[in-house]
Amino acid sequence: MHKILVINPGSTSTKIAVFEEEKSILLKTLRHSAEKMSGFSDIASQYAFRKQVILNELEISDIDVSELSAVVGRGGLVHPIESGVYEVNEALKHDLRVGVMGQHASNLGGLIADDIAGGLPDCRAFIADPVVVDELEDVARITGHPLMPRQSKFHALNQKAVGRKFAHHAEKRYEDINLIVAHLGGGISVGAHLKGRIVDVNNALDGFGPFSPERAGTVPAGRLIDICFSGKYTQEEIRAMITGKGGLMAHLGTNQAHVAAQWANEGNEHAQLILHAMAYQVGKAIGGAHVVLKGKVDGIILTGGMAHNKVVVGYIRQYIDFLGKITIYPGEDEMEALAMNALMVLRG
Repeated sequence: MHKILVINPGSTSTKIAVFEEEKSILLKTLRHSAEKMSGFSDIASQYAFRKQVILNELEISDIDVSELSAVVGRGGLVHPIESGVYEVNEALKHDLRVGVMGQHASNLGGLIADDIAGGLPDCRAFIADPVVVDELEDVARITGHPLMPRQSKFHALNQKAVGRKFAHHAEKRYEDINLIVAHLGGGISVGAHLKGRIVDVNNALDGFGPFSPERAGTVPAGRLIDICFSGKYTQEEIRAMITGKGGLMAHLGTNQAHVAAQWANEGNEHAQLILHAMAYQVGKAIGGAHVVLKGKVDGIILTGGMAHNKVVVGYIRQYIDFLGKITIYPGEDEMEALAMNALMVLRG
């Protein structure tokens, strides 16, 4: 029986899970106080602390690490790579330490996984489907200026996981079907899945596609330039307008879609309009992905935390129901997705 440890570091928490084959036997969110985290100068300096917290929790939970077959970490900001499972090696560790595409707590996932696995017999360390997965077709990269090509940064882990789940239920191979997947979370990404490859997707991290609870999405470039040179805002403040304080947060003062939906249900016309506008943009993006796939689509999937939200889903369906059957996989089970990726490798 394969036993797999999953490590998913976030900014103020470290999620861990242990799976025996497909069965979860431990799931914990280890929260780190702001006071504790403020004592570290950067992400890399958190390494020893995070690793020890994980080992302490495994001991408390009576998990024998010597029985582990694999440790899989949330993939960090490495160089753009194709989707899949990657065994941790020296080149990957270098990219994670340096943060070649930026610094994020998820960079520690593969490093800690390798450290724990390296001290055990017959245990392997992996990462899987990081946010920098890049399978874009060349034509999808081009914008109106060569200094500003489109980039692929999105919810690759969950998009791939629900794509495989859909294929399994349809009794087909994921690599044999075409799907459109809309991940509806703090950021929104809409991907065109062409026979196992996501050939077009918006950069959900920093400024492309539908706006979301925290992100501004695509905004008028000319107005953005005017704001940048107005002298009223710092670079950090403008970046926050795009990522973190954009979207629902900018319009409604909340980044919680369920709160905005409650206001809408209570008759708040402004909340109704903003949620409708967000869904309208998601619908347009799904329509665009339909064009990318030339109308040959086997399924449209709505996933992520907002897929629980009946108000948001209802608005989206007004625009896309005519395109075909809609499948909803609400939530985002990153821990299970990481474990199943590792399990696929262990099973050959």
